[in-house]
Amino acid sequence: MAKPRVFLSSTFYDLHQSREDIDRFVRSLGYDCVRHEAGAIPYAKDNRLEMSAYREVELCDIFVTIIGGKFGTESKENGGHSITQNEIIRALEKGIQVYIFVERSTLTEYEVWRLNRDTQGIKYRYADDPRIYSFIDRLYDLPNNNPIVGFGNVSEITAYLLEQWAGLFQRFLSQQSRMKEVAIVDDMKGIASTLHEMVNFLSRANQDKDDALRAILSTNHPIFARLAKITNTPYRLYFTSRSEMEVWLKARNWLPMDREFYSEGSLMEYANEDIGWMAFTEPVFQENGILKNYAAGDWNDGWISLHPNPRSQAAQAKNSRVVRKGKPNVLDDDDIPF
Repeated sequence: MAKPRVFLSSTFYDLHQSREDIDRFVRSLGYDCVRHEAGAIPYAKDNRLEMSAYREVELCDIFVTIIGGKFGTESKENGGHSITQNEIIRALEKGIQVYIFVERSTLTEYEVWRLNRDTQGIKYRYADDPRIYSFIDRLYDLPNNNPIVGFGNVSEITAYLLEQWAGLFQRFLSQQSRMKEVAIVDDMKGIASTLHEMVNFLSRANQDKDDALRAILSTNHPIFARLAKITNTPYRLYFTSRSEMEVWLKARNWLPMDREFYSEGSLMEYANEDIGWMAFTEPVFQENGILKNYAAGDWNDGWISLHPNPRSQAAQAKNSRVVRKGKPNVLDDDDIPF
């Protein structure tokens, strides 16, 4: 069974007994404690020993470090730091859970160092190298939440770790109990996403249907039959705007009349010298001139009325149909569209 691996980092000779006590505590919980004096770090012959320690740090789940008054062995890989300090840096860079413990006497003297950091020649009682304090200062400036805890004896460290790890275990159990809720929420998110896609699809489909419906209504607009009857046109009409209608009317000698001569209630009027004039009393065109759509049940032929010219009624009747002896009525040449 896999066990949590706890890397124990500190200088060796001054904190040897503390390391033994913490190792015993970690193993009592059933965890693996990784420390170099116990042979838990495999060293490669082709690299410096410290590089093997850094690689082992990356393989651990928890990192515990103890900082005392000894600087320790200086790193040959990263000058200006000790090997212990580089182990801490590597753990922080890899996002491993880090617990930092500093001897209370060293932590107290760190405050003295902060007040005198720019003063040369000061000797410190507990630290053999002031770089210990500059490193602690760097740890305090880290943006991540890695608390620095002062301690006087190992029992304070083990009590703190026991409480912290118990809290982590409780959080794990809480998260496990919520896994079903999370799964339900994820399913609901998936369903909501699917519904959203379906709504978009149906909206696009309805839009296509609406476009098709408008095309059908436009092709079978009631105005075409009404104008064909008024103008005695034998072929099928089609236009989409007022300007297109007026081009067609002009080809059949229907010209727009001056607005000042409109009869009461007329919105548009067109005159033909041989037939008369017709009046539009309904705004069948939109403001931009496009023909409005009307279903057959919404249309009223009375919106477009014909007012014949009395003096031309006889001529219109004569020209509309020609009766030939022994033959059915046929259209006159004047009724041919082209």
